[in-house]
Amino acid sequence: MLAFAWFVFWLDHYEKEPKLLLGGVFIWGAIVAAGGAFLVNTFLGLGVYIFSNSERFTELTTGSLIAPLVEESLKGVAVLAVFWFFRREFDSILDGIIYASIAALGFAASENVYYIYQYGFLENGYEGLFALIFVRVILVGWQHPFYTSFIGIGLAVTRMNRNVAVQFGAPLLGWVLAVLTHSLHNTLASLLSGVAGMAISTIVDWTGWIFMFFVIILATHSERRYIALHLEEEVNLGNISPAEYRIACSAWAQFIARLTSLFSGNYRDTNQFYQLTSELAHKKHQRSKMGEERNNSMAINKLRTDLKRLSQRVSVF
Repeated sequence: MLAFAWFVFWLDHYEKEPKLLLGGVFIWGAIVAAGGAFLVNTFLGLGVYIFSNSERFTELTTGSLIAPLVEESLKGVAVLAVFWFFRREFDSILDGIIYASIAALGFAASENVYYIYQYGFLENGYEGLFALIFVRVILVGWQHPFYTSFIGIGLAVTRMNRNVAVQFGAPLLGWVLAVLTHSLHNTLASLLSGVAGMAISTIVDWTGWIFMFFVIILATHSERRYIALHLEEEVNLGNISPAEYRIACSAWAQFIARLTSLFSGNYRDTNQFYQLTSELAHKKHQRSKMGEERNNSMAINKLRTDLKRLSQRVSVF
């Protein structure tokens, strides 16, 4: 799950989120959300069993109703905390997906350890261990990030919208979609069995993941488009050069610039410069959408000053 988290971090090509904040939501998912969900799911599942006296009904109710509601709510709290307390870092749809996915991968890390050890190794030794690793990591490894991404998208839509109905409705809709997709997966897993059942569940899961991957591609393209739009003015103002503008608008060119800077000894300045160009574009985009929210113009002027200071020390090609 840490490897998956690194991949999610890599997907954010232009404006990297703070590693400390990403680590915080990962730990929340792994400890608070996973631990809390285990306790609540167990307690409520026991209540259902006492009421129904049916193991099958309890399993279906817990998996299809209780677990999705509890787990998505607890994972979503981490994303909501970033949205509420670190709003300046919550700039786009992609940011919402990144924070939600990292929190969900933390949850998945703890859940996988429990399932793989308890139901894999203890029941069937190393054969069960490797079989469940294949199922939990390869077949369904992206399930939790997929569900919780809807919560991140809902909060991101709220972040960049002034319409009151949208501000209240988007997070609620995102949470509902997270719960419903989670419930669908668990219900299929409970009702279908054998190789055919696993194949159907896998096809459904991977269809959802591919859909979310295309959402990420579209969100990245949208970011690139408004980065190019808002940084064009900075070239005219003399804050960045045309060559720096070209690099700032291309994730691949930024990678080459950073790689080149390793050999010229100015990696830190180069890395910071292109991070700041993206931050400036995002901040200008926020001002165009939200106006003077939390002194956007003051933040923009500071970013411009920092860019001019670093401009002569970055690697271009």
